[in-house]
Amino acid sequence: MPEAMKEAMVVDLRSDTVTRPTEAMRQAMARAEVGDDVYDEDPTVIELERLAAGLTGKEAGLFVPSGSMANLIAQMVHADRGSEVVLGEASHAVLHEVGAGAAIAGVQYSIIPGDGRFTAGQVRKRIKAPTFHTPGTSLIWVENTHNMGGGTIFPTAEIKAIAEVAHEAGLPLHMDGARVFNAVVAGGEALRDVVREVDSLSFCLSKGLGAPAGSVLVGTREFRTRAHRLRKMLGGGMRQIGILAAAGIYALEHHVERLADDHRRARRLADELRRLPGISIDADAVQTNIVMADLHGADAADLARRCAERGVLFHALSRRRLRLVTHLDVDDAAIHRALGVISEVLGGGG
Repeated sequence: MPEAMKEAMVVDLRSDTVTRPTEAMRQAMARAEVGDDVYDEDPTVIELERLAAGLTGKEAGLFVPSGSMANLIAQMVHADRGSEVVLGEASHAVLHEVGAGAAIAGVQYSIIPGDGRFTAGQVRKRIKAPTFHTPGTSLIWVENTHNMGGGTIFPTAEIKAIAEVAHEAGLPLHMDGARVFNAVVAGGEALRDVVREVDSLSFCLSKGLGAPAGSVLVGTREFRTRAHRLRKMLGGGMRQIGILAAAGIYALEHHVERLADDHRRARRLADELRRLPGISIDADAVQTNIVMADLHGADAADLARRCAERGVLFHALSRRRLRLVTHLDVDDAAIHRALGVISEVLGGGG
């Protein structure tokens, strides 16, 4: 079988990071005007950063290679070394960034238990001043949508309340908005309203928006100046990078509203999986493009392996939990195929 045909048969639900640029995006990349971005002279990067600032209602933006670097820079700008960052359980900064906050930013985390979301009252109880023996709080952190919470949306009203608590204490509030456009589309709110109260924000271009790489940090001009220097320090100073920035511009202009298709397909996937014996899913938690499924009896890693052998890929997070993510490279036919394979394997056909 030709490789292209084999590839077409694969349904990759591991993450929305596996997307490939569309043909139109590739054309935009090929046409991109470029310059030296380390000197702030790449016109396409400048356009992307202005677009990001305008969309979010912030003063300035900074294009960075990855979401992990964006989050690290935000911690380095806002938080003093030896201080504490308050954030939700299973946040990406805690689980999936190789301990960069501790190793490089020099912070520790005060983790609020739960599904990654929390209340202003919980934040208030965590804020503390430094003493001779203990670190003080330097930064409050929210993640929206929450990855390991299953793509759940952090309520905007609660973000506002958290911001009030943070600002009363003289502390900044940062949003890890890797998938904030999913939250915006699913919640029907304006992006500016969702992020209005945060002091800084990072969002990914390379997840649901479908660009091949990159994230943007936005905040005040002073924040951008400090973040720009730290990007260079961390090795993120890129040169003629307008090629990637063009993909980001195209994604922001053409791939936001279509996220609703990913959400619809995730709900279909969840609804159909719930009908299979041995699988349970919290339907209320499927708010965007991520489905968390719990197995009763079957081993998650074994199920993932057997489905992968049939061309359907997803992650086993633990012995009993699966994570499946929809994105622009997964259409209705792919969902149908994935459901068929999972059903057959669970039924003993694998």
